[in-house]
Amino acid sequence: MTRILMIFSLVSLAWAATAQTASLARKYFQDGEFEKAATLYQELHERNRTNDYYFERYLATLLELEDYKEAEKMVKKAIKSAPEKVERYVDYGVVYERMGDAKEADKQYDNAIKLLPNNQAQIIRLARSFSINKNYDFAIKTYEKGEKLMAIKDLFAYEMGIVYTQKGDVPKMIESYLSSLAYLPNRMTNVQAFFQRELSQGDGFDELKKQLYERIQQAPEQTIYPEMMIWVHMQQNDFKAALRQAKALDKRLSENGSRVFGLAQIAIREKDYESAIAGFEYIINDKGRDCPYYIDAKQKTLATKRARLLSGFAYTMTDLRELEAEYEAFLDEFGRSHNTAVIMQELAELEAFYIQDISKATTILDEVIKMPRLSRLTINRSKIDLGDYYLMLGEVWESTLLYSQVDKEMKDAPLGELARFKNAKLSYYKGDFEWAQDQLDVLKGSTSELISNDAIDLGVFIMDHYALDTTPKPMELFARADLLMFQNKNEAAISVMDSLAVQYSKHGLNDDILFAKAKIAMKERDYQKAVTLLEMIPEKYKESILVDNAIFQLAELYEIQLKDNKKAMDLYEKILFDHPGSLFTVEARKRFRRLRGDGV
Repeated sequence: MTRILMIFSLVSLAWAATAQTASLARKYFQDGEFEKAATLYQELHERNRTNDYYFERYLATLLELEDYKEAEKMVKKAIKSAPEKVERYVDYGVVYERMGDAKEADKQYDNAIKLLPNNQAQIIRLARSFSINKNYDFAIKTYEKGEKLMAIKDLFAYEMGIVYTQKGDVPKMIESYLSSLAYLPNRMTNVQAFFQRELSQGDGFDELKKQLYERIQQAPEQTIYPEMMIWVHMQQNDFKAALRQAKALDKRLSENGSRVFGLAQIAIREKDYESAIAGFEYIINDKGRDCPYYIDAKQKTLATKRARLLSGFAYTMTDLRELEAEYEAFLDEFGRSHNTAVIMQELAELEAFYIQDISKATTILDEVIKMPRLSRLTINRSKIDLGDYYLMLGEVWESTLLYSQVDKEMKDAPLGELARFKNAKLSYYKGDFEWAQDQLDVLKGSTSELISNDAIDLGVFIMDHYALDTTPKPMELFARADLLMFQNKNEAAISVMDSLAVQYSKHGLNDDILFAKAKIAMKERDYQKAVTLLEMIPEKYKESILVDNAIFQLAELYEIQLKDNKKAMDLYEKILFDHPGSLFTVEARKRFRRLRGDGV
């Protein structure tokens, strides 16, 4: 036991001494003290001749010292002692290259490839040795010979893709990575991640699409290439083209529509409503009632068309009536019950805010609330909506009664907090600002960030324009205009705001009036008028707390409605540089980067 302990101690001491010497040699090399480094690396190499690392470090040091004679002697000895390590011929070639003898260097490189054994690990090691020394063409030759030796097509295609990337040959890089998928399809995620990182949004992806089209035509039985093509189209937000490929693949493989359904859901998230609707309608019409996604597709179609309305889609009353008919058809097909209550809520919203048949909206929600087996959440959500519709009808008492019921029933839930906020805003509409302020102060600590932010915004607004005023009249007029806007009485709202601006021209509400009028213009889809009104806020009221709101709203208008990405980017960038403390900074940065093409 004593002898074993002594041996172990000696080995440990030797290992520690070697590690210390290696560390010192590395420091000398990094500091450019190559002679000192060479002495230490020579010592380490001679003590550990099978250690490739010490061999390579010693050789690198000799090359830095331009001691080519010693370097050549060392490499020759290494080749003689371990002829199976064909990568030593690469080292030999590098020595000749540093001596300026390119012809002899190429001869040694060719020797390495000629002596290459039928061994996958050796093939990869030799190719990497070439790549490390930036001899990319020889690395490619190594992999090409390796495939012949191993008699497996595309065995090294992935590795060749890496070499072509290092070489900067984008077409060949793409070709190699696509070939690697033919050999090993489960590399799809890795290849996609690589393309996403390395290819630009322009030419790189265009080249990828071109090669994919060729492969799809040449090998129509392969599904990996259409799948990759779908992914490419999605990276470029071309959901229409992605959907075309997905439908073709769904038919060819006799799938159940899951691929198309998933793609349509992503299209909704990216606000490509037309493509999403087309995807869902494919499932409804082509896959039929037996498809497991049939009901969901029907429901999603309605939800997507509804979202399209909210996005500023240039709809007509005919469009609204057609959507109304689709909702009614859905309810006729699947019945009016607790299972379809959400659809009925959406139909009520369509009637109230778009078709403006508020009586019909209230009738629908009255039916929902009385349904058996309805969840508490759905009942109370319907009561809040119903309260809104009664408020639109001017029946304030009915509204506050419904909000209060929800507040009591869902006291500690977000829905209860929303009901309390609705009641506080109702007090604001009525001109009871002090009571509204008290309620809003409590709601600032809401668990819902949205309700908390809304409570803070309204509370600050009341404090700025009412608490320090000698007369409540301007705020009462603005609150009345605000209520008229909520009730979709836009002309009356503008009339009240114009009267306010004339009577109290020196009042601090003028920037709020511009912002409110811009909201009305956007609701009426008069986007140029909205732009004009929003631009006036930072121009005329530089110190207004609405400046960053106005700039962000302008950017969103240019991006989504006016399709002017350059202008939108300039405005998002303005928020980042001129208003770094804005609540819109994070979202502005995200949108700016997306428009610039970051991350594709």
